Amino acid sequence: MAAYSLEEQEKIDGLKAWWNRFGTVLAVLLTVALFAMGAMKAWEYYQQKQAHQAADLYALLQQIQASDDATKINDAAQLVMTGYPSSGYAPRAALITAQADEKNGNAKRALQSLQWVVDHAKEAPLRDLARLRVAGILLDEEKYDEALRVISVPHGDSFSGLYLDRKGDILVATHKFSEARLSYQEAIGKLSKTNNYYNIVQMKLDALGEAE
Repeated sequence: MAAYSLEEQEKIDGLKAWWNRFGTVLAVLLTVALFAMGAMKAWEYYQQKQAHQAADLYALLQQIQASDDATKINDAAQLVMTGYPSSGYAPRAALITAQADEKNGNAKRALQSLQWVVDHAKEAPLRDLARLRVAGILLDEEKYDEALRVISVPHGDSFSGLYLDRKGDILVATHKFSEARLSYQEAIGKLSKTNNYYNIVQMKLDALGEAE
């Protein structure tokens, strides 16, 4: 048996006493820490797997989009929206299926998809775009008051010109030409002259002329 000096023996006895007092707690803490690290790694792996699966489904949706088959597009979009609602692909899938439904005259389902974007999209520009398109459908359906309410919701500066233009369209439809003219003028002030849409709004304003 090894012989220790008095000082060494005191250190050993002190360590034993410390371990007897705190060893169990330390072991528990280490176990919890290792478990937490393992859980974190597992969660990261799960999120990565979910992201890859959502990306694969979205890529499939983009391929189906070329078919112009609104039913198939909607089915594929629903897989992304219901299976991976928190992903960035879900609201984009909803926008794609809404566009297909608008093109094929299914305004009701298009509005449902666009409302899904408004309710679930984490990115403000996607919500702004969805509201803009909702207002356009309501305008086509001659639901002017509803369209104005949608277009009056606060939005990002990058959409100000488009929102004002859509507001002008709604006001023209209700024969409020003076207000429409002001809205188009404001829209032009918000749009860059290098933006092709600038010329479209200017044409609307010119066509409105002095109508009352």
